[in-house]
Amino acid sequence: MDERVAAAAYAAAWAAVGRAPENAGRAVFRRLADRSWRTHDEGTRGLERNLRRLVGPNATDAQLRALSRAGMRSYMRYFYEMFRLSAMPPERILGDTRATGVETLEKAIADGRGAVVALPHMGNWDHAGAWITLRGIPLTTVAQRVRPESLYRRFTAHRESLGMEVLPLTGGAASTVGTLARRLRDGGLVCLLADRDINGTGVEVELFGEAVRVPTGPAALAMNTGAALLPVSLWYDGPHWCIRIHDEVPVAGGATRSERIRGTSQDLIRVFEGAIAEHPEDWHMLQPIFLSDVEEDRARRSRREEAALLEALDRTGGRAG
Repeated sequence: MDERVAAAAYAAAWAAVGRAPENAGRAVFRRLADRSWRTHDEGTRGLERNLRRLVGPNATDAQLRALSRAGMRSYMRYFYEMFRLSAMPPERILGDTRATGVETLEKAIADGRGAVVALPHMGNWDHAGAWITLRGIPLTTVAQRVRPESLYRRFTAHRESLGMEVLPLTGGAASTVGTLARRLRDGGLVCLLADRDINGTGVEVELFGEAVRVPTGPAALAMNTGAALLPVSLWYDGPHWCIRIHDEVPVAGGATRSERIRGTSQDLIRVFEGAIAEHPEDWHMLQPIFLSDVEEDRARRSRREEAALLEALDRTGGRAG
């Protein structure tokens, strides 16, 4: 999608969702999910490719398709609620949340240790951020820069309106990692999505029996600052948002720093693995994350680029007959 068209579409969605009755808005986003699923578009295919690792080779295509339909509905529910969240009264955000393990997080903050909350792409992480800030615990998070810049600023402003401090993943005026470390040393809360390596600097671990690459930030920050590393899983239960704050993942031992980060990251992903297996329909992972898929996609893009180049050379007479 053209960047300007994407920015305009998001702006229109934010405006329309805020004005429309909630039942009507949810119905529209459910239809959008079903249309994507019926047409088996790129996002649905990507979701199914990832879910296949979870359900295993013995699951039938019909079972996988049923799961991906529920997954696309959950994914579009996340977007609907993201657009509407700033218009929701605090009483609704707090009252319709079912949370466990909150005392673990609150103790880490009260003791002055600080906490690194690491989340997979599950449920509604924007809601979880709004919920914890409404409970009186401010948080700092990181946002991937998207294009155009106006769309990135809109996402950032949305999350800041919910009480979050948002730092850019890249291109900020100050060191994002340094700022996160300072927040933790001051006893604060840092929340990071941690099941997909975006900038290509992550560490290789195993998820559902296959190699993936995940960001090192949560493990490294916990190791460097002494903050508690707390996995959090999110899912939907009817009208309710569900949050589980898992037990602390201790920093792993090892002879080197890289070994300790890798071991800690693997322990973290093991918690994610169990949470995703319990609520697979709420895992919103449409992008390739398994390294075999990443390599396959890279090879496919390379073949397309080569074919496009040869076609262009043919058109311009750049190839000898």
